[in-house]
Amino acid sequence: MRLWLSHYKERVLLVPLVSWVAPAHRSDKLFLLPSFRRIFKRHQWLPRWTVGDRGYIGRDAQRFIREKLGVAFITRMRSDIKLVEPYSGPHPGIPHCPQGQRLQWLGADVEDQQQWYGAAQPQETCAWCWERSACGQEFAYAASDHEILHGAVPQASWLAQTLTKRVRPWIEPAQSFEKNQLGLSAFFLNSIQLTWVMSLLADAVVLMRAKALLVAPQKEQLLANLAPKQTFFDWS
Repeated sequence: MRLWLSHYKERVLLVPLVSWVAPAHRSDKLFLLPSFRRIFKRHQWLPRWTVGDRGYIGRDAQRFIREKLGVAFITRMRSDIKLVEPYSGPHPGIPHCPQGQRLQWLGADVEDQQQWYGAAQPQETCAWCWERSACGQEFAYAASDHEILHGAVPQASWLAQTLTKRVRPWIEPAQSFEKNQLGLSAFFLNSIQLTWVMSLLADAVVLMRAKALLVAPQKEQLLANLAPKQTFFDWS
């Protein structure tokens, strides 16, 4: 698990929070909850948003970290996913009311664990809708109805769209950049003990380099244009 230092604008900078070394036949789902427990034990802190692939988490675990830990696990919406309201209908994947008016995410009711959606502008359908007199043009859905579509951060929100489309694609390239810098691509390790030692050393190097970049920023280098650039988002 890596922490994205978004306030560092020069390039994409990820620092390791938790690393695991395990045989290849061990499922990735085994390590997500222990990672959160380890982070909280060491730092008394948990990230509000975590972005990952569906292979790292199951539905029950995703619901657990939302309800018990207050962490949103955001993942892409697969093409074969089973849609629920308001994402089902004539325009799959785009929230609409039962009469076809496009909806936008209004916010979350944390106490009741609900996601609220309202009629988006322009309201093409509302003016002609036969239910208009009795409709508040706002709709609530339980977060537990679908952990990917609703959950802690619904798919229709600007935050989920930004994290999955503009932040998530940088993770693998940034990690490959680090791996190539450290020369790890040239290694073939057939011992889990030796792999664990190398993993600790690699994490230590990445942490020290990140601290150096933050404390004493480097001057512009000749190959700076080839390095991945950090996109800054004002989460406030």
